[in-house]
Amino acid sequence: MSRIIDGREIAAQVRAEIKSEISLLKEKTGLTPGLAVVLVGDDPASRVYVRNKGKACEEVGIRSFQHTLPADTGEEELLALIKGLNGSKDVNGILVQLPLPSHIDEETVIEAVSPQKDVDGFHPYNVGRLTIGRPLLQPCTPSGVMRMIESIGVDLTGKEAVVVGRSNIVGKPMALMLLHKNATVTICHSKTRDIAQKVRSADIVIAAVGRAGFIKGEWIKDGAVVIDVGINRTAEGKLAGDVEFEGASRRASFITPVPGGVGPMTIAMLLKNTVEAAKMASCAA
Repeated sequence: MSRIIDGREIAAQVRAEIKSEISLLKEKTGLTPGLAVVLVGDDPASRVYVRNKGKACEEVGIRSFQHTLPADTGEEELLALIKGLNGSKDVNGILVQLPLPSHIDEETVIEAVSPQKDVDGFHPYNVGRLTIGRPLLQPCTPSGVMRMIESIGVDLTGKEAVVVGRSNIVGKPMALMLLHKNATVTICHSKTRDIAQKVRSADIVIAAVGRAGFIKGEWIKDGAVVIDVGINRTAEGKLAGDVEFEGASRRASFITPVPGGVGPMTIAMLLKNTVEAAKMASCAA
């Protein structure tokens, strides 16, 4: 049986580090980091995410500014709000909760956020810096995965890493981060032939495809590290990852659970990005 990588425990360690950093930052500069979260519409899952982010901010000492807008808010109105937040000295980080209503173009909104306040790490400027190995603010979920791998002491140099999923939010930045740590990376997607065989070759498997149980337990190589980013709701109403946990856990050396794995790390790394953005602002002042 594999050992569990406890995302809740590691996230608690990250939050403790952040509290210390904030205390030191306030002592040196008098600055308290501030995070603005913008929610458009009333999607229930998004409301839960926003509430959880607000609680996490309060725990570590980050000021949280929440802006909840009706679903029929126009794109220009949203862009005007973002422009104001870009110029606010109280706000170091801006997070626009996705998905947005269909009448608002997500790419336009993402590009409207100042790269120095883009704590999601989605702005093309930050994506470009990550690509060349000089990151500023990095996407939170892949950053959390890297911290989890670091926590188990795995040296990625020369390892075969397979990322299943090619989204801009997880798959692509995940592959870049692994590559920068000298792993040999394969990205699998819906057009990949024989995904099972590629997963079987992997020392590190990152599952981010968004389909419950897509990666079968028998695909996992003995001793592999399995990181399950997927959070899916089954027909029975239960949460499940992209990996068949029971079968995979008999083969993997380390594996993340769902829930309690990558999810808590995403919020922890969002807080870390907010503090990093505040540090940059203090240096520029």
